[in-house]
Amino acid sequence: MKMKEKSGNKSIFADAVRQSFVKLSPRVQVKNPVMLVVYIGAILTTALYFLSLAGIKDESSGYILAISIILWFTVLFANFAEAIAEGRGRAQADSLRSARKDVKAKKLKSAASTDEYLEVSSSNLKKGDIVYVKAGEQIPMDGEVIDGAASVDESAITGESAPVIRESGGDRSAVTGGTTLVSDWLVIRITAEAGESFLDKMIAMVEGASRKKTPNEIALQILLVTLTIIFLVVTATLLPFSGFASSQAGAGSAISLTNVIALLVCLAPTTIGALLSSIGIAGMSRLNQANVLAMSGRAIEAAGDVDVLLLDKTGTITLGNRQASEFIPLEGVTEEELADAAQFSSLADETAEGRSIVVLAKEKFGIRGRELSKLGATFVEFTAKTRMSGIDFQGNEIRKGAADAVKAFVLQKGGEYPDECEQIVKRVAGAGGTPLVVAKNDQVMGVIYLKDIVKNGVKERFEDLRKMGIKTIMITGDNPMTAAAIAAEAGVDDFLAEATPEAKLTLIRDYQAKGHLVAMTGDGTNDAPALAQADVAVAMNTGTQAAKEAGNMVDLDSNPTKLIDVVRIGKQLLMTRGSLTTFSVANDVAKYFAIIPVLFFGIYPQLEILNIMGFTM
Repeated sequence: MKMKEKSGNKSIFADAVRQSFVKLSPRVQVKNPVMLVVYIGAILTTALYFLSLAGIKDESSGYILAISIILWFTVLFANFAEAIAEGRGRAQADSLRSARKDVKAKKLKSAASTDEYLEVSSSNLKKGDIVYVKAGEQIPMDGEVIDGAASVDESAITGESAPVIRESGGDRSAVTGGTTLVSDWLVIRITAEAGESFLDKMIAMVEGASRKKTPNEIALQILLVTLTIIFLVVTATLLPFSGFASSQAGAGSAISLTNVIALLVCLAPTTIGALLSSIGIAGMSRLNQANVLAMSGRAIEAAGDVDVLLLDKTGTITLGNRQASEFIPLEGVTEEELADAAQFSSLADETAEGRSIVVLAKEKFGIRGRELSKLGATFVEFTAKTRMSGIDFQGNEIRKGAADAVKAFVLQKGGEYPDECEQIVKRVAGAGGTPLVVAKNDQVMGVIYLKDIVKNGVKERFEDLRKMGIKTIMITGDNPMTAAAIAAEAGVDDFLAEATPEAKLTLIRDYQAKGHLVAMTGDGTNDAPALAQADVAVAMNTGTQAAKEAGNMVDLDSNPTKLIDVVRIGKQLLMTRGSLTTFSVANDVAKYFAIIPVLFFGIYPQLEILNIMGFTM
């Protein structure tokens, strides 16, 4: 791995050296006014050198050659710094490009049937087309899953080897062209035209092809150009003034054109001018290395000043699926008996909640699944009307579901619904969980505590954000009681419960009106308006296409706390640019007062007192 990395670095270095000379084209140099001055100066001193060889002397040939070499080296170094930053982006783009292949796609004639399809090239697919993809095949284009559920290998984009689940409905329905199905099948509606896919946008971004200058970068460019014009005027007046002063004083000589050009380059803010574009490219490249795709450089800069972070709860702070966390038996029933009955009722339940009940019973008591066919069992599916599910076997009827639904079932069977169960149900609901009551025939056995699981490490990362002065706010559609419980467990500073898209927008606008810079992470279509309004909008890659289109960043790892890395990179970008600007300007002003007196020693000997650095002509 290290050998491959070293080989890649050598390749980037070699390409950067080549690009340094390619970028000597005037069409490239004119885009950076400060370095354009150095570029023109290098051309002029080169011309003066050849004139000196022909006998037209401005300074000695060796001196002019040395000045010319230094100026060309300065231009090449600026080109090299930018080429290195671009080279890393190109290397990443090449790896992404290898994932993008023109594959055969099964275009369905109707979404209702997967039997009738037409094989077409993925490049010929259009927005709205419906395709069928099965295990082992590559997803031809970005889309939304409209039917099916499958494991998808997204390592070509995210770098993560573990496959992820993509299914119709909800916030995990978006799929990306170039990823591969590991299992099952999907029916996908295409949401992007050829050449405009998420992968195409990534390639363009990491190559820097669509990188636009940020407002700060433009403002700094104007400052540098202004300083360069000022120093240009100053040095331009020195040539006639030195000749006039020399004739009046009767001593010394006029400053040579070579020295004027060298002085201008010394005084111009070339340090920051040479590195300005590469700083921006490097910032985006660093984000790409963190598996975050930035749609604009402005978003990276804004991230450095963010002080309020809004996070969608489901799929962002929590896993998004309620899972069984505890079996709470009633008096006279053991926990293992409750777990056994709960597992029986969930054996044929393919929902995330049902599977988690089976797993919890297995982990706590080693209860293994049974073969339903051997028991002659009949599974009772959940319906919106009954609000419970269960199993009938060997004269037993086991049900699990909402408290009032199970209560009605037990009373119908001639049993009693104990107050103890009522109290447990209220306690679980008050803690932010979902209670499922389990009953066997006419007896209530206890309650299954379902909870929305907070992602690992979230609380610690929120503490890090708090130390950085960033306020975290959880946004959820849950009731205030449930929201408060999850907010406390996750460690966020505040929460917005029963949130609608309009409420999210209002909250963001209120904070922005107070002068705050607001960042938002989300993954659902209902998050899209708020993501569009936020200053920094990080959409989860596992989210819907609408969320990714509304955001100005996409987190390929779908880690909501990744924003802390985005903020850190944004701050580093601003600090680097500020430090280099301060150094460059201070250095140029210092050189002005250090070099100017030396140029006029011959005319005004009194200036020797200002030669604190001991220069000689």
